[in-house]
Amino acid sequence: MNKAAFFDIDGTLIDVSKGMIEPSDRVRATLQRLKDEGNYIFIASGRPIEFLDTSIMTVGFDGFVLMNGAVVLVGDNIVFDEPIERSIVDELVGFCDAHGLEYIFESHPCVYLDKKFDRMDRFYRRIGVDVDRFVRDFDWKEIAVHKMEFVTAHTDDEIDAFYKRWLNSKELTGITDPFHDNNLELYSRKNTKGSGIIHALEYLNIPIENSFAFGDGLNDLEMIQTVGCGCAMGNGNPKLKSLAKHVVPGVHEDGVAVGIEKYILEAGN
Repeated sequence: MNKAAFFDIDGTLIDVSKGMIEPSDRVRATLQRLKDEGNYIFIASGRPIEFLDTSIMTVGFDGFVLMNGAVVLVGDNIVFDEPIERSIVDELVGFCDAHGLEYIFESHPCVYLDKKFDRMDRFYRRIGVDVDRFVRDFDWKEIAVHKMEFVTAHTDDEIDAFYKRWLNSKELTGITDPFHDNNLELYSRKNTKGSGIIHALEYLNIPIENSFAFGDGLNDLEMIQTVGCGCAMGNGNPKLKSLAKHVVPGVHEDGVAVGIEKYILEAGN
C-alpha cells in the first residue's frame, strides 16, 4: 500500500540560520525515489504557501499542510480550510492599531501586509521572505485570515499582557521570538500539523500506520505523535526527540535521507 511522508522545513530540510537554503542533493534524490515508488511526500509547515522558497517548491511535493494545519492541499485540491473567527481577528487588529503593533495576515493563497508597515517589511526581508509577493493594498475585512504575525519595536505591560492572553487562550496559540524584533505568531489552537496530516491521509485513503513525519521543533510535536512513524532530527528539540519513534542524523548530515532509506524504503522491502 502507498505511504505518505510529511516534512517540516527549517531545521529538517534546510537550515537558513547556517546558510543552508535548499535541500541537499542526497535529500532531493531520496525524496524523488520515495515518489517514484508510488508514495506521497508533503510539506507540513507553520508557513503559508507564499513563504515557501523556490528551492522547496521545485522538489515536487504532492501536497502541503500549511499554517499549522489551517489549510491542507493535496495536489491542486484544498481538502481542508478553516480560518480564524472574524470576531477574534477584529479584536486583534483593534488592539494592534491602538498600540502601534504591526501585523500581517496569512491566508491562502495570498499574504497581506499593509504598505505602511515598514518595520514588518524589513523584518521579512531580513529573514529571506520575498515581500514583493505580498498583497499590499487591500481591505482586511474581506480576508479569510488563517494566521497572524506581529512585530513591535518595544514591549510594555499592556503588550506583554496581550501576548500572554492570546498565547494561553482557548481559541489561539502560538510562539514568540524575542530575537526577531519581539515577533509573535498566532494561529488556531484546534488545528495543528497533526490534524492537517489526518485530513490529507483521509483524502488519500492511507492508514495512519503508513504515515511518516520528520521534524525538529516544538510545533512538530503533534505531527510526530500523530503519524505511524515519527522521526526527530538530531539537531531537534530534546522534548521532540524524547517522544519520536526514531532520531535521525541532523539536517547537515542528510538526516531526512537517512530516515527515508532506513525506515521507509528498506523497511518496505
